[in-house]
Amino acid sequence: MSAECRRPRVYVDERERGSGVPEALAELGAAVVYTMAGVGDYIVSDRVAIERKTVRDLAESLFDGRLFDQARRLSEHYEIPVLIVEGDPGKIEEYTTRGMQARMALASLSIEHGVRVLWSANQRETARMIYSIACREQYGSKRSVVVHRKPRLEKLWMQQLYVVQSLPGVGPRLAEKLLERLGSIEAICRASVVELERILGYERAQRVYRVIHAPYKPPGRGKEGGEGRSP
Repeated sequence: MSAECRRPRVYVDERERGSGVPEALAELGAAVVYTMAGVGDYIVSDRVAIERKTVRDLAESLFDGRLFDQARRLSEHYEIPVLIVEGDPGKIEEYTTRGMQARMALASLSIEHGVRVLWSANQRETARMIYSIACREQYGSKRSVVVHRKPRLEKLWMQQLYVVQSLPGVGPRLAEKLLERLGSIEAICRASVVELERILGYERAQRVYRVIHAPYKPPGRGKEGGEGRSP
């Protein structure tokens, strides 16, 4: 690492807490600040924001519209949007039968939204990448860190879509489909896992149901919520 890099600040979205990357960043010497970023998982300057995904996350988010929505918002708020994908790119076919389409979609992200796509082997390598970028931005280019909060949502339907999109594996298209089919956020929360499965598919429905119904157990109060058996 550069000797000039003393202690870069990295703003980390709360949803990345527990992923292993923030802890690795702290071990490298970064000052980790948790925040509700709204746009990006890791913010390292006023122009660079980083989204992190595993290969599995990538495969799921490419085809429900979530990744392109995230890429659009990143490019709207930050001059240099970055996507770091953890895992072996050759294993993407383990999570989708449309591997070639997934690779074409990544190319489209770069061309249409200017997203820099980087690959890492694991969380520690991801942390080293983020640390290096933060050092270059804050000490090499003398950039400040700016966190862009979630957008203003003036219409009720926009707020409803925004809330539903926060569910795991749910992008703009699926959020709209859930609201259209079930009618309201309350109805989504009351839906059985079978009803959710008809709209989301088996695995995504299990994850959404678990997030909605699992007791809240933050770190330090026993096992973290949502890690129990599927319904």
